[in-house]
Amino acid sequence: MIPQLADYRPRVADAELASLLAAGGAVLVEGPRACGKTATARFAASSEVRLDTNVRARAAGLLDAAILLDGDRPRLIDEWQFVPEVWNQVRRAVDESGGQAGSFILTGSAVPADDATRHSGAGRILRLRMRPMSLAESGYSSGDISLARLFAGERARAAESKLTVQDLANLVSVGGWPGLQSRTVDAALAALRGYLTDTARADLPRVDGVQREPERIKRVMHSLARYTATQVSARAIAADVGGSDEPIKHQTVLDYIDALSRVFVVEDLPAWSPALRSKSRLREAPKRHFVDPSLAVAALGARPERLVREVDTLGLLFESLVVRDLRIYAQTMDADVFHYHDNTGLEADAVVQCRDGRWGAFEVKLGLSAIDAAADALLRLAARVDVDRHGAPAVLAVITGWGYGYRRPDGVSVIPIGALAP
Repeated sequence: MIPQLADYRPRVADAELASLLAAGGAVLVEGPRACGKTATARFAASSEVRLDTNVRARAAGLLDAAILLDGDRPRLIDEWQFVPEVWNQVRRAVDESGGQAGSFILTGSAVPADDATRHSGAGRILRLRMRPMSLAESGYSSGDISLARLFAGERARAAESKLTVQDLANLVSVGGWPGLQSRTVDAALAALRGYLTDTARADLPRVDGVQREPERIKRVMHSLARYTATQVSARAIAADVGGSDEPIKHQTVLDYIDALSRVFVVEDLPAWSPALRSKSRLREAPKRHFVDPSLAVAALGARPERLVREVDTLGLLFESLVVRDLRIYAQTMDADVFHYHDNTGLEADAVVQCRDGRWGAFEVKLGLSAIDAAADALLRLAARVDVDRHGAPAVLAVITGWGYGYRRPDGVSVIPIGALAP
């Protein structure tokens, strides 16, 4: 058995991983560096090989990838992309075992370039997406309001969440990274700035072998951070990055964003496209988000004290934090998260769409003064969606930075982020 860490924090993904191991021969756990993939995988594994740190194993695997599969099952192959042929070897081993469940766990912090010799793994290798910790996982949410139970019809009800503006500025700055939870905000931000530098200089070239100018990548990340939680276009980012002295093509920006997505640093929020009962036209551009708002704070070179003064910026970063948590919680419900925006200006910051057809819409407001306007927007959205095609919303809710959790007389719930859980 693998020695376990005494200070391991239980993750939402623990139950998801166990379920997938029972369903398939192998599971790929993927997500950004340092989000906790290895620790979570180790709790489910009986043996391991760690290719990012074990140079001898990596060298042997490059000569004969099959040797890396030897060991008690489930066998963890950590950071498999260092020996890409492992993918085919795992697929073949699963086939030869007759599809025996729970044989291998692979983890990866990057999606390598497609290779014609690498089989897709469809039907053999299941995928589990991990992100940095939600507030429920890091201990900053009481968990009084469950997203799954809301969708099942339970009323929102929670005691007052007493998170303050300063608390939320600190939370978006440190983020959900397990290794940073015990550090000071200054130390965490220094580590995150180093994380972005490593992304630009080392991670991206390792994905596809393309050498890009690290300083230009960092400028693109800075621009993405400025426009967090907006539908900014690649052309606008190109103009922001290049200026008049050093122009950059918008296609280059798209290439950078794609590469940053492949190392799970950015994770755009796609637009929801429901059938409508009105003649409104949908805006299909994604909203820009980092996988964790702390990376945006680091890219901006900001600190919590500045964010408290710049409330609009903090509000956008708070929206990004909420989207991160909703993605984590929705995944346990077999659901995806989108945003809604049409040509009349009607918006919903997040829409959770379950594969069984249920859906819910959410507005995100840092403070409490805009709850009425946000609730009105959600009710107008519900009236605009074709219920014959999509059904009535299971949930309409305004997610706030603090306060009580309750359901209003109009049916819209008010949910402090410090009470939300899977």
